[in-house]
Amino acid sequence: MRDLRDRKVCALLVPSDLTPLRTTAIAATLRSCQLFSGLPAAELETIAAFAVLRNVAKNDYLFHEGDPSEGFYVVQKGSFNVHRLSPAGREQTIYIFRAGESFAEASMAVQTGYPANARALETSTVIVIPKAPFLVLLTRRPDLGLRMLGSMSQHLRVLVGLVEDLTLKDVETRLLHWLAKRCPAQRDGEVTLAVEGTKRVLAGELGTSSETLSRTFARLRTEKILSVKGNALVVRDVAALRARLRRLLGEA
Repeated sequence: MRDLRDRKVCALLVPSDLTPLRTTAIAATLRSCQLFSGLPAAELETIAAFAVLRNVAKNDYLFHEGDPSEGFYVVQKGSFNVHRLSPAGREQTIYIFRAGESFAEASMAVQTGYPANARALETSTVIVIPKAPFLVLLTRRPDLGLRMLGSMSQHLRVLVGLVEDLTLKDVETRLLHWLAKRCPAQRDGEVTLAVEGTKRVLAGELGTSSETLSRTFARLRTEKILSVKGNALVVRDVAALRARLRRLLGEA
């Protein structure tokens, strides 16, 4: 009886034009997402059957803070800036989610709606995992609930790191920390880092303005620590960058 009821719930949410090929494509994206990696193919197909693909144009919003939760999301293509606005209207980026990443899982467990805004940074496609059929699935697969707790724990660590950066570090320190995290651990020489998105997007990630970030870039260029080449940042000397970061953090 339960399986029959589950199928009826799913059937209400499956678009009538959903083809087997489309379902397979959705399942493939889910498989690449850490939240669903390792699930049996049959379970992925079940989730893909009630999932919904949604295209979002550049700069359009997927949801706003306070909107009722329809479920959570997996990015299939593109990227989304999840952010909040201060009372003065200043935007603070919480995290930028890219292809293969899931977000808004916590909204499945609350009735207060989404706690932040999500805007597409480019033309993007997202997989919507609707709340009702997924909660039904959780009653049969409690291990999925544990996976969601793990995913939300990762998001919490990001938030803790963001709070630490904004309260304990100035813009230069935050930028050097951002760069150091992306440099290979065993490299000490020159490293080129590709930057996705615009300088404004990076400034949002660092919790500052584009103008302040530009001044910081200029200072680091003058000191031959960093150079900018198109959409890439070139760390001239990784060892020197790490040493400077340790001094700014009071660790050296």
